[in-house]
Amino acid sequence: MYALIVRAAATTINVSITGETGTGKELAAKAIHFNSQRSRKPFVAVNMSSIPRELIESELFGHEKGAFTGAVSSRMGKFEEANGGTLFLDEIADLDISLQVKLLRVLQEREVVRVGGNAVISVDVRIIVATHKILSDEVQSGKFREDLFYRLLGLPILMPPLRDRGNDVLLLGKHFLDAFCSSNKLSKRQFSTEAKEKLLAYRYPGNVRELKAVIELAAVMTDTEVISAEDISFTAARTPVDLLDQDLTLDEYTHKIIRHYLERFDHNVIEVAKRLQVGKSTIYRLLKEGKL
Repeated sequence: MYALIVRAAATTINVSITGETGTGKELAAKAIHFNSQRSRKPFVAVNMSSIPRELIESELFGHEKGAFTGAVSSRMGKFEEANGGTLFLDEIADLDISLQVKLLRVLQEREVVRVGGNAVISVDVRIIVATHKILSDEVQSGKFREDLFYRLLGLPILMPPLRDRGNDVLLLGKHFLDAFCSSNKLSKRQFSTEAKEKLLAYRYPGNVRELKAVIELAAVMTDTEVISAEDISFTAARTPVDLLDQDLTLDEYTHKIIRHYLERFDHNVIEVAKRLQVGKSTIYRLLKEGKL
């Protein structure tokens, strides 16, 4: 993985990064950008799954004043913002297929036209995309254009899940611990042997992002400069048996499931609604009512 990031940084090839949520896909994209010849130019990140479908085109390509209701002024899109630098399109598999052809054209022509405008604007942008899905499978199922897939594939980089990275758990854990203690002006801390064993034995469904949260909590909870196994607390989802042991109503079970998915996907309501096959308006309503 590291070797591929180094190779990517040395060229302007497009890069496609795949891996589970929390494995550090955006971090890898930043590493490529800030070690490339474009490092002094902007790095612009866009999460495709967090933007409503009707706003994606405007978000990427910009719009002119009066192009649609609410467009009270002209606005440049992310391609223009990233001009000369790198545009990171996260969760690219979630881009609506009707907009994929427009993205393909921009990539081919290296120019954009703002929504509601006629002027052609040239852009020089390096593209890095990421997804937790397998794009080739999305192509086979007809959800992703094959021509766009090959245009974006470039240099593929797989971010392995933390459970497959062995002692990286301890290396990353020490990094997060030192950084947290430094930023919070705490005395330097270290892990006991038992704490290291506990960290290595866990499977981290939330990957590196979960490890960071676990380490920071342990740094706060310890009463000494040595973090013990007891200071380390994992909050993974309960097993189905544990969950059903609770005396809850159907609504309460539903709220717990939605709450779990919101935490798992960084409160991305659109992604959670898609995963659970419920209306996003339902989730927004429950959030507004304080039930989540």
